[in-house]
Amino acid sequence: MSPDETTHENRKLEHLRINLQENVQFHRSNGLERYRFVHQALPEINHDEISLATTFLGKPLRAPILISSMTGGAYEAERINLTLATAAQATGVAMGVGSQRAAIEDASLARTYQVRRVAPDILLFANLGAIQLNYTYSLDECRRAVEMIRADALILHLNSIQEAVQAGGNTHWKGLLSKIEHVCRALDVPVIAKEVGFGISEDAARQLASAGVAAIDVAGAGGTSWAAVEAYRAPSAFLRELAEAFWDWGIPTAESLVYARRGAPNLPLIASGGIRDGVEAAKCIALGASLVGFASPMLRLADRGVEEVIAGIKMIEEQMRTAMFGIGAADLDALRNTKQLKTEN
Repeated sequence: MSPDETTHENRKLEHLRINLQENVQFHRSNGLERYRFVHQALPEINHDEISLATTFLGKPLRAPILISSMTGGAYEAERINLTLATAAQATGVAMGVGSQRAAIEDASLARTYQVRRVAPDILLFANLGAIQLNYTYSLDECRRAVEMIRADALILHLNSIQEAVQAGGNTHWKGLLSKIEHVCRALDVPVIAKEVGFGISEDAARQLASAGVAAIDVAGAGGTSWAAVEAYRAPSAFLRELAEAFWDWGIPTAESLVYARRGAPNLPLIASGGIRDGVEAAKCIALGASLVGFASPMLRLADRGVEEVIAGIKMIEEQMRTAMFGIGAADLDALRNTKQLKTEN
């Protein structure tokens, strides 16, 4: 591989291409099919009065939807981020940007993440790989990432398996938790811990809660497999075979939500990882999530334009409302406390 091919920008473009053109989905599900809502023939509520309004980290949202962290660091990514942010502004939902390491190391790429010019009001999350704290990054880079995009919070993403199966991956994870704790205590905005598609266990949730994170995004198995993405990127047959062995590694999203709730009972949770519609989103809220993140579906819609993303978000919202109508839940508190979510035998 040539030096030019190893640049952050080319890697980001390669990630985009692979996600849009190749099948990198898990071969197994997110686990939500194990749950079903018990239909209520007499819901005793007015569908038109059902509210999806919520707050997250103190900021109001029209619906508990997050356009999950995906991209940035390449000029094609700027177009996608602006499209997603314009739609988020129009619909009143939250958004995260992809890892900002590229722009930390090359300031000319900062613009590819900066969306406040089209989305001044959205709940916006900055993003860095937590593992960089074990290499050269410190609180300073975390602050720079937040200031770069005027973010409301910082995501520190966890991607140990992805790093382990890629060429030149960062695999020194010893002692990382204490550095995450330092950032949580010293940063001026809340810190969210997020997996990238392999899920959060009960033990990991407990560790992260003790470190002081403000929220956890479980990002479970069932959607995009980043081991699969790395298999497509592998520069050798050895690394390709290694990555393919971990294509389906991880904790399904539904299971991870349950684990994280046990491990961090007092923290808000974000459910993501293969969520495909508003019925699944409603199940996630009923299982204890505060927000539900969508990545791959939004990326594909963004490739077609702002109106497509807005329409996709509105469909998810209407599917959620209809599911809530079907069980007689007039708002998200009622959905979280419903007794109408059952486990399939």
